[in-house]
Amino acid sequence: MNFTKTKYVIVIASVLILSCTPTKPLISSKKTKTSIDTKVDSVLKLMTLDEKVGQLNQYNGFWEVTGPSPKEGQAAKKYENLKKGLVGSMINIKGVTNVKALQKIAVEQTRLGIPLIFGFDVIHGFKTISPIPLAESASWDLEAIKKSAAIAAEEAASVGINWTFAPMIDVSRDARWGRVMEGAGEDPYLGSKIAVARIQGFQGDLSSYKNILACAKHFAGYAFAESGRDYNTVDVSESTLQNTIFPPFKASVDAGVRTFMNSFNELNGIPATGNAYLQRKILKGDWKFDGFVVSDWGSINEMISHGYAKDSKQAAEIALNAGSDMDMESSAYVEHLPTLVKEGKVKESLIDDAVRRILKVKFELGLFENPYKYCDETREAATVGKAEFQEGVLDMAKKSIVLLKNEKELLPLKKSGQKIALIGALANDKTSPLGSWRIAADENTAVSVVEGLAKYTQNNVSFVKGADVAIGRTQFIWETKINTTDKSGFDEAIALAKKSDVVIMVLGEHGLQSGEGRSRADLGLPGVQEELLEAVFKVNPNIVLVLNNGRPLAIPWAAENIPAIVEAWQLGTQSGNAIAQVLYGDYNPSGKLPMTFPRNVGQEPIYYNYKNTGRPIMNEPESVFWSHYIDEKRTPLYPFGYGLSYSKFTYSNLKLSSNSFSKNGKIEVSVNVKNIGKVTGKEVVQLYTRDMIGSITRPVKELKGFEMIELQPSETKIVTFTIDEKTTDFYTANNKWETEPGDFKVFVGTNSDENLEASFQFTN
Repeated sequence: MNFTKTKYVIVIASVLILSCTPTKPLISSKKTKTSIDTKVDSVLKLMTLDEKVGQLNQYNGFWEVTGPSPKEGQAAKKYENLKKGLVGSMINIKGVTNVKALQKIAVEQTRLGIPLIFGFDVIHGFKTISPIPLAESASWDLEAIKKSAAIAAEEAASVGINWTFAPMIDVSRDARWGRVMEGAGEDPYLGSKIAVARIQGFQGDLSSYKNILACAKHFAGYAFAESGRDYNTVDVSESTLQNTIFPPFKASVDAGVRTFMNSFNELNGIPATGNAYLQRKILKGDWKFDGFVVSDWGSINEMISHGYAKDSKQAAEIALNAGSDMDMESSAYVEHLPTLVKEGKVKESLIDDAVRRILKVKFELGLFENPYKYCDETREAATVGKAEFQEGVLDMAKKSIVLLKNEKELLPLKKSGQKIALIGALANDKTSPLGSWRIAADENTAVSVVEGLAKYTQNNVSFVKGADVAIGRTQFIWETKINTTDKSGFDEAIALAKKSDVVIMVLGEHGLQSGEGRSRADLGLPGVQEELLEAVFKVNPNIVLVLNNGRPLAIPWAAENIPAIVEAWQLGTQSGNAIAQVLYGDYNPSGKLPMTFPRNVGQEPIYYNYKNTGRPIMNEPESVFWSHYIDEKRTPLYPFGYGLSYSKFTYSNLKLSSNSFSKNGKIEVSVNVKNIGKVTGKEVVQLYTRDMIGSITRPVKELKGFEMIELQPSETKIVTFTIDEKTTDFYTANNKWETEPGDFKVFVGTNSDENLEASFQFTN
């Protein structure tokens, strides 16, 4: 596939852009930092201002690329810009045929032939869907999470995609916010570890056709939206930014993530897209991030709605000067930056910096050597949906399940001789388990719970839905109406429950009730499901409640009355098989909650690493003047880090190697963990610390380490952690990260509430 004659001249001049087939590059495939920077500068010297700005322009797919080219309207304008080399990236294009057609225009019909990057929201899978990221985070299994991302990357790469807008690494404390499903939960330490695992899974070795660019998002503060309402205002302190919000982003930079995405929200009065403090001072300055920043969808022009820019031209000026490198679907850069440079409002050197970052990543992907690296029809056909992907997402799904309650020995289910009633519309739903970020997956492709349980043939399992979760069309959230009135199926469900030994009720959120733009003011079971649960309980209390949801739910009645509760989230393609294997004990659950479950939505945001107040407890009998609610307990329903097993574990003999350490020193913390249950099980051993006195007030507890161990019945293992300055440092009143001398507590246990405790000091 040869380039044009004009391009040959440019190739000879630059010794960079290829003049022969992609399999015979003129430049070495070895990508050292120096060589890539040199190549980037050589290409940059050839570019006009318009072509430079074009690299900063990203379009959504705007026409059927295998059909006739658009002749009028906005699509025609975008098409002409594509042919002029005024597009650097495209999104929502999938399939080798489509990607190759667009790449061919960029490479063979433009003056310089600079290849495009193709982005897509590969959030937790492409065609084969893994559990939602919040569910994966409940596994606390970093290798499994890394593998899940690698599966998603390989499948997406096979259809021509080379960039995903994931992982979302916003620390999320408010379950009302719909996008909690897309992240790792409420803790910055766990979130940092999971961010790195997912980045490593997506990116791997970028020289491979199996790996794609990762994107750390959303920078920054998006999850701290007031009222838990998506896109809403964020107003937080510098301490919260540094100690809670920033750590996963800094860990992502250290892990080599190649792209960042800024966030929709304003932060302390300045929209993140136009926030120079975030993008130039912190990200590109202090952290020395050398990849590029992409805006979120249309967020440059949204600064007009924020009241921060008067029009698209000023929005482009603000965003570029603040450090946003690529404009996703605002067209603000391509329309206004050349004029802004001529007017002296934007320095061309800043545009050059943004272009260098984008070109560098394209070189790292190998697109200059082989623009069609990701365009192999044979590989596409052999890769999408292959069996090993199904096995991988099944493993991830089982590890994501959290056992919240297990009384009356209902679980694991007996494998024969039981009459089981299976109730709930979600039990027979083959789409909701895919979640809301299923844009490349086919509807009705998840294994349902009905199908999963049917593989265990020695019990008599009968299914009735009892009540719909949603009614009407359910493809889009704005067309979905939650069922709040139709109880016509209650009688059938009650009749079945009466004659059954055990009732499995699969209840929770419709698949489109969590995700972007899906904030909820009520965290209970949606619609009539709570009434259905209580009605069935009256005739048969032997209920196993299986929750399908994308966020923590407030289920106080169920927590008090239902003997067995399984948090099964939205588990993806293999959902029903994973749930069935856990219910029957073929897989012993080991998941732990990455977010706190509230008793009442009025507690939100609720999180374990809160700070004490001046009145944290009741000091006098019957006193009302302390930090609490008068109509609800202030404690969580289920705390962060909580999760049961079919095994039972005890902790004992907490030891510290020393009761103090100083600069460059450390303390070893050890604890004995024993399996006193009857079956082999895995336990996530968790280490927390507390800094008792600080230059700024400190949380009552902070996760600082965890280790998953597997124990045979009656087996004991000694688990050891190391505490050093890195474990105990924080962003202090001195505006830097350091460990302050003083007293500390250390906690080790099975969750954030149940632990053994010891004390130590840090001294100068």
